[in-house]
Amino acid sequence: MTSLTFVDDTVRQMSVHVLKANKFKTNTIVLQIHQDLREQTVTKTALLSLVLKRATEKYPTSQKLREHLDRLYGAVFDTDVIKKGERQILQLYLEVANERYLSDPAPLLAEGIQFLGEVIARPLTEGNGFFSRHVETEKETLKRKLESLVDDKIRYAAQRVTESMCHDEPYRFHPYGRKEDIDSITPEDLYEFYLHLVRTHPIDVYVVGDVDPEQVKTEIEKRIPLERKSVVNLNRTVILHPVSQAKEVIERMQVTQGKLNIGCRTQLSYADDEYVHLLMYNGILGGFPHSKLFINVREKASLAYYASSRLESHKGLLIIMSGIEIPNYQKAVDIMKEQMKMMRDGQISEQELKQTRATLSNQLREMMDHPRTMIDLHFNGIISGRHRTLEELLDEINRTRIEDIQRVSEKVAIDTIYFLRNHEQEGSSS
Repeated sequence: MTSLTFVDDTVRQMSVHVLKANKFKTNTIVLQIHQDLREQTVTKTALLSLVLKRATEKYPTSQKLREHLDRLYGAVFDTDVIKKGERQILQLYLEVANERYLSDPAPLLAEGIQFLGEVIARPLTEGNGFFSRHVETEKETLKRKLESLVDDKIRYAAQRVTESMCHDEPYRFHPYGRKEDIDSITPEDLYEFYLHLVRTHPIDVYVVGDVDPEQVKTEIEKRIPLERKSVVNLNRTVILHPVSQAKEVIERMQVTQGKLNIGCRTQLSYADDEYVHLLMYNGILGGFPHSKLFINVREKASLAYYASSRLESHKGLLIIMSGIEIPNYQKAVDIMKEQMKMMRDGQISEQELKQTRATLSNQLREMMDHPRTMIDLHFNGIISGRHRTLEELLDEINRTRIEDIQRVSEKVAIDTIYFLRNHEQEGSSS
């Protein structure tokens, strides 16, 4: 398999990345603005993503905006905020039909770029701020989003273990911000913040589809009229964080099923030479249905309703997640620690190695079937400062041996054991 290659360029101090891929019948355009993850701006950025989605000067109501998308053959438009390491990313996304596959000769690529230009450069304003009614409505929307995190106990436990581990680090913030900050944000504050963000922060524009890179560059120059100033340098995410002793955090709520999450520091990130070995470590430990946690904790010991692990590759964290019966807390902790010790001792079978190689490789190959995941792979290189092609990743996976996985396992240390349980005093978790 041969990876398709992005053509990189610069327009108006924005980085432009174009991938000509004729296997897609649509064109995908993603504009990403990054900034440091900070207490002062995290909630404003989340609110901004919602307000920008509502209207522009040219399409001043949600209905007019939707009608325009319908005219673009049902183009799909969305906004979001994510975090990668200690950066918060504001994303604008548009998927539009490729006119080459339509009988109508309308220039849909140019019109799609024009639309995103309207959204990011000409939002609907009122006086010296954003349109106030939209701001107030989206403040309520953001509150509901944050409240829903508490209702979903799996997501809530994942956020709480992160906050406990990174209590004095920017990574503790959720990309949607903090509910207590919302009421104080005014339309004027938000607009002033928006102007600073789009004028001074790094912007990456991605276009994937059956397109001509030179045409894309010309259209972006013409149709995204941002006034850009010198671009600020962002901080590097802090990865190295020694662990002297694991801490235990027990939180009590009205729950019937316990949520046991174990947060680990790996001291490694996407940019490191051993990153792929860490991917394999996670795959064997808890990344897949054949992994040790799933087989030994859930299937054999029947201690968990679910048990898995995931990596935060840009921060160097590995999080074990499980749902357990509340009295089984200590048993579950012990058997999870046992699985980690087996990894350190090199107790990894050839079958586990082979299955993880195959599953991880297939997962990566499937990324090449979707424009968004192709963009994400390239963007990971920008965030980390190290680009990795699909071929490089697959080759490193195939060359990874048990001793490589054992070596990275020695760097993985438990930082925080977080348990969400009920109020009753029972079992070993009281």
